[in-house]
Amino acid sequence: METVEMNSVSLKRPRSEDDVANADEIKRQKILEKSKAGNDSGQSIENVTEQPTDTKSEIIPNEDSEEQEEEELEDSDEDGDPESFADMMKHGLTESDVGITKFVSSHKGFSGILKERYSDFVVHEIGKDGRVSHLDDFSVPVDDEDPSEETFTVLSDEDKQRLEELQLFKNKETSVAIEVIEDTKEKRTIIHQAVKSLFPGLETKTEDRDGKKYIIAYHAAGKKALANPRKHSWPKSRGSYCHFVLYKENKDTMDAINVLSKFLRVKPNIFSYMGTKDKRAITVQEIAVLRITAQRLAHLNKCLMNFKLGNFSYKNHPLKLGELQGNHFTVVLRNITGTDDQIEQAMHSLREIGFINYYGMQRFGTTAVPTYQIGRAILQNNWNEVMDLILKPRPGAEKGYLVKCREEWAKTKDPAAALKKLPVKRCVEGQLLRGLLKYGMKNIISAFGIIPRNNRLMYIHSYQSYVWNNMVSKRIEEYGLRAVPGDLILKGATAVHIEEEDVDKYTIHDVVMPLPGFDVIYPKHKIGEAYKEMLVADNLDINNMRHKIRDYSLSGAYRKIIIRPQNVSWEVVAYDDPKIPLFTTDLDKLEGKPLPVLPTDGKFRALKMEFSLPPSTYATMAIREVLKMDTSIKNQTQLNTTWLR
Repeated sequence: METVEMNSVSLKRPRSEDDVANADEIKRQKILEKSKAGNDSGQSIENVTEQPTDTKSEIIPNEDSEEQEEEELEDSDEDGDPESFADMMKHGLTESDVGITKFVSSHKGFSGILKERYSDFVVHEIGKDGRVSHLDDFSVPVDDEDPSEETFTVLSDEDKQRLEELQLFKNKETSVAIEVIEDTKEKRTIIHQAVKSLFPGLETKTEDRDGKKYIIAYHAAGKKALANPRKHSWPKSRGSYCHFVLYKENKDTMDAINVLSKFLRVKPNIFSYMGTKDKRAITVQEIAVLRITAQRLAHLNKCLMNFKLGNFSYKNHPLKLGELQGNHFTVVLRNITGTDDQIEQAMHSLREIGFINYYGMQRFGTTAVPTYQIGRAILQNNWNEVMDLILKPRPGAEKGYLVKCREEWAKTKDPAAALKKLPVKRCVEGQLLRGLLKYGMKNIISAFGIIPRNNRLMYIHSYQSYVWNNMVSKRIEEYGLRAVPGDLILKGATAVHIEEEDVDKYTIHDVVMPLPGFDVIYPKHKIGEAYKEMLVADNLDINNMRHKIRDYSLSGAYRKIIIRPQNVSWEVVAYDDPKIPLFTTDLDKLEGKPLPVLPTDGKFRALKMEFSLPPSTYATMAIREVLKMDTSIKNQTQLNTTWLR
C-alpha cells in the first residue's frame, strides 16, 4: 500500500461564495474583523500559535432510535464508497467555521488519523466517587426471588409475539391463551412467571378448556398498567434499581437504551444514566433501571449485538445526569508522521499546559446547515428562517430519502407531500413536517414544538457554543496565556472580575468565559465589547437574552478556557495491518483474548494515548492540540480516504 505524505498542517479549501451565504453572516464577519483591527494593545501573545490556514474531517449527532426497520434504513447509506463520501463532505464544516482557530502549545504539529476504526476510541465513565467504570464481571447477584432460567425459554416465539401484541394493545384481543403441553404444576408456575416477568402489565390465570389446561394472559388494569414495574412482585429487601455497566460499540447512549427497552418490552424512561457517550467509539458507563432484575438483563447478553451488560448490583436510587466526575479516554491515532521528539513535546505540553476548552465539532452538526444557524434564527424569533433552514435542500452528504423530501418541500411547500418522501418519520425533518401538517404553515412555533425539547434546545445551545468558541479565540489572540485585569474567575458558583492588584494571584487555568445569557457578566476588557458586537451582528441584544417563549430564554453559564487533562500517558506502537486492534478492551479481557502481537518495526506508527477529562469537555479538542490538525469530519474523512486510496 502506498502511503501519502501528509503535512503537519491540514489542508483547507478556500472559501467559495456559497460558503458565505447570507448577508448577516458577512456583516458579522466585518464587525469581528473591525474589532480585531482595533487591537492596539501592542502586547505579544505568549506561546500561542495561529491555526494553519490549510485544513481536512469527524462527528456524529445523537439520534433517538425507534423501530428496527428504520435503523436499517438509516444505516444502509453509511458504508458507501469512501472517496465519494469524502467528496460529499466537502460541504461540511471545518473548525474555523465554528471559531476553533487557536492552539496553546509551541510544538510542531504532525498528522494522524482519528477514529479510523471506532475501536480506536474508548471511553470509560468516571463516577462521582472517582471510580472508573469497567465491565469485568458477568455474574448475576444470587437472589432466591429470581425466576428460574427456564422462564426465558418456556414460551415459543409465536407465544411471545402474541403476548407482545396484547401487552402493547396492537390487536383487539383482550386475552391470550397458552396451552400447557406437559401439564404439571411446576410447568404452569414457570409459564405464569415467564408472562409476568417478560411482559409487565399482564396478569395470568389458569383455565380448563375442553379437558386441556391453558394459561390465560390479560391486562390487569387497562392501558395505565402497560410496562409499569410490578410493585407487588418486587422483594422489599432488594433495592428498587438494578445498576449495571453497559459496554457498547458504535451506538450512542439513547440508541442503546431504546434497544434495551425494546427487548425488555418496557418504556425507555425507566432507565437513568449520568451522561451520554459517543456513537463512533467503544464506551463503558453505568446505567440504572427501575425494577428489572439482573437476571433478565444478563439474559440480553445472549441476543444483543454490540452490547454487553455486567457488574450488576441492586441499589435504592437511580442515576442523575451530570453526577459523573468525567471520562477516561484511550485513543489510538494511526499512521502518525511525527518524530519521537515532536510526540514527546506534544504530550508533555498536553499534560503540563492543557488545551483550549473549545466546544468540539460534534456540537455543530455534520451537514451544510450548521445547528448554530438554526439556533440563531430561534433566538431572533425568525420562525420562517427556522423552518427553511431545517427543510430546504442542502449540498453535501445526506441520505437519499432526505434529499427527495427536501426537493419536494422546495417545489410544493406541502408538508403532506414532503412527508410521503420520508420512510423514516422520527428525524427532525419528519417531526417538523408532522407539526406543520397538524398546526398549519401559519403556526410554525407550535409545529416546531413537536420536536423533542432536548433537540430544540440543542440548536440554541449550539449558538451559545459558537459565540463562546469565537470569543475564546479572540481572548487568547488578544491577551495570550495569562490572566489579565478584567478577566473572570469563579469564587464558588459566582463569577467575579480580576482586579489589577490581584492579577498575580491567578493563572490562565483559573479564567472562565461566559456563554451568553441574561444571568451572566462579561469580561471588563476588549472581549466584553466583542461579545456585544458579535451579537449585534447577529441581530441580537446581549442585554435582553430572555425569549418570549420561556424554553428559549438563555440564562448563560461559565466555562474554563483552558483544561489540563489528568492521568496522561502515551506510547508509540508500530503495526503492519491497519485492521488489527492495538490494545485490548474490557470485553477482550473478559473473553480471554490475548494482547495483539505487534511488530517491533512495522510499516506504520500509531500514538496510543490515555487521559481523563471533566464532564462537558471534548476529547477531540485535546487530540487537536497534540496533532495541530483540524478534527472535523471533513478533514478526517479526507485523511482516511487519501490513505486508503
